[in-house]
Amino acid sequence: MLFHTPSFAVFFAAYFLLHVALPPAHRLWLVVAGGSLFYGYWQPLHVWLPLGLTLIACLGAAVVAAQADPAARRRWLAVTVVLLLLPLAVFKYTGFLLSDVMGLASAGIEAPVIALPLGISFVTFTLIAYAVDVARRDFPPGGKPVLLGANVLFFPHLVAGPILRPGQVIPQLARPRAWRGAPWTLAGLIFTSGVIKKVWLADQLAPVVDRIIVQPQPSAAEAWLCLYAFAGQIYGDFSGYTDMAIGLALALGVRLPSNFRRPYAATSVALFWRRWHITLSEWLRDYLYIPLGGNRGGRLRRLRNVVLTMGLGGLWHGAAWTFVAWGLLHAGGILLAHFWGAARRHLGLPALPSPLAILLCFHFVAVCWIFFRAPDFASAARLLAALVGNGSDALDVAGANLLPLTVLAVFFATHRYDGHARLRLLARRLPAALLWPPMLAIVGFGMLAQLGGAQQFIYFEF
Repeated sequence: MLFHTPSFAVFFAAYFLLHVALPPAHRLWLVVAGGSLFYGYWQPLHVWLPLGLTLIACLGAAVVAAQADPAARRRWLAVTVVLLLLPLAVFKYTGFLLSDVMGLASAGIEAPVIALPLGISFVTFTLIAYAVDVARRDFPPGGKPVLLGANVLFFPHLVAGPILRPGQVIPQLARPRAWRGAPWTLAGLIFTSGVIKKVWLADQLAPVVDRIIVQPQPSAAEAWLCLYAFAGQIYGDFSGYTDMAIGLALALGVRLPSNFRRPYAATSVALFWRRWHITLSEWLRDYLYIPLGGNRGGRLRRLRNVVLTMGLGGLWHGAAWTFVAWGLLHAGGILLAHFWGAARRHLGLPALPSPLAILLCFHFVAVCWIFFRAPDFASAARLLAALVGNGSDALDVAGANLLPLTVLAVFFATHRYDGHARLRLLARRLPAALLWPPMLAIVGFGMLAQLGGAQQFIYFEF
């Protein structure tokens, strides 16, 4: 039940009718029931998981908050966090630990295959944030358990984020707005933006990436096309999902946090991570990097903390060494950006011109995406080697891929203008009667395009 499919349109219509019919004070149970139904449509056998994790977080946070002694509070918080991480470790990392870490694969023994519950990483991190914020006294404990359940099971963000802090959505759910006050036109514009990114950007580039990534000997032209295509695909896919989630939530009177801010216009890798998957970046910073010591303790400790944070961030995305390598490469990019900035200021050197800095940063990020997308190191090495190979077939590759090349050209030309601020301006300056017909047409055509088989969102796998 993807957001841009007819089946979801039926679900949302029914949900919205109940949202309108119920008094605001009784909507929390609708959020929990609707989220459970939405999750159960995907994986009915795992519906218990977000509910069970919510119960653990609720009880654990209550025990933590009751401790007057800071040491006891930390101990109970550690117990709560371990219990929250346990299902993630079992479902997501059992095969990886047995086959890759403990070496069963090299011994010819197959590790058990365990189906990964949808959105388990996002649910777990949202609930850890709640438990930690309660322990830090940054968020008040108590309240109705159904309120925390609604925060987790609110279906727009349930399966692929954004990752929530307790102070972002819980207060909105506790004091729901009248349904008539929702900014309908802005919600529609943001949702439509997400459909465009998913259907007309990501889904158009996906076949090219899928075809080239498995080729035994891609040419240089094909390798570069794959590099650029996946950079566009993953942005369109994940940013598109987030826009649809934010638009749907806004129509229901809830503001979700932004998750993207033109990341490919960043001038350094450090800035890239302030613009890409922002809620994960901030989570890693506040709940991992800073508790490890952050920038304190000198350069060696800072290096260690960045490497650990980004390495674990890579592992969060997937149970494979390629994801760890992807995270560690970004750690190197972040450290290089910091050290270069310090050296440049010390030596009195000028900063790189912004266009050159953006170009270098983008290509670093794009090369790192190879490890994110490739099924193994051999495939990644093959594609990397092809980048510097023979490009004599460039014209033939371009002629055979005019549509994806056109899509990429439009994407890179318009990326700097991508943002909700411009959509807000559009919603204020143009009459709704002028905006809704093209929005409905775009969403309608997007849904029709899915009738032959919808492309799942990449981040649903995480």
